[in-house]
Amino acid sequence: MSEPETSGTHPGQPRPVRLRDALLRARIEAADRTGVVVDLRDAEVARLEILNDALDPLFAQVPDRIDLFDRGISQGDTPRLWVDVVAHIVMGRDKRQYRFVQDTRFGRIVLAESHDTAIIVEAVTDYVARRMVEREHAMVVPPEPKPEAVPEPRRSRLWPFVFGFVLGAAALFGLAVLAALRSW
Repeated sequence: MSEPETSGTHPGQPRPVRLRDALLRARIEAADRTGVVVDLRDAEVARLEILNDALDPLFAQVPDRIDLFDRGISQGDTPRLWVDVVAHIVMGRDKRQYRFVQDTRFGRIVLAESHDTAIIVEAVTDYVARRMVEREHAMVVPPEPKPEAVPEPRRSRLWPFVFGFVLGAAALFGLAVLAALRSW
């Protein structure tokens, strides 16, 4: 190795490391790490694309009028194969295992986990079928319940008779009074 560089003013004292050199070394190290991370991410995306191709026959059977599913691969820090807005597939920690997860209001749940593509395709098929049934139930409008025909309460027939009798008696009394006044 070479001797440490010294400044001309103080012989024998090491020259301070330049920031530019340290930044260059840090960038080289980051690029090496990034290269590994990019390779891993590319491998994850490739596996998700294989699974996406395996799901093509399933989604070809979904009717066009059903717009619940929006399948696609997102390329973020963690690549995901989205099935719909709440369910997606990510690679497990070992980057070879598929994890089919669903986000719920209570947190994320794992619906299926396997190294085998066929098992994940089966789990996605079951999920799609359940979502389609849920949609059918949501689209059916139940008939509004008809109010029960409540019969009107039966009124007593005595009170109209009494009222009519009293009114008739008052009318006769009034006629009798009028006839008596005329005869005077």
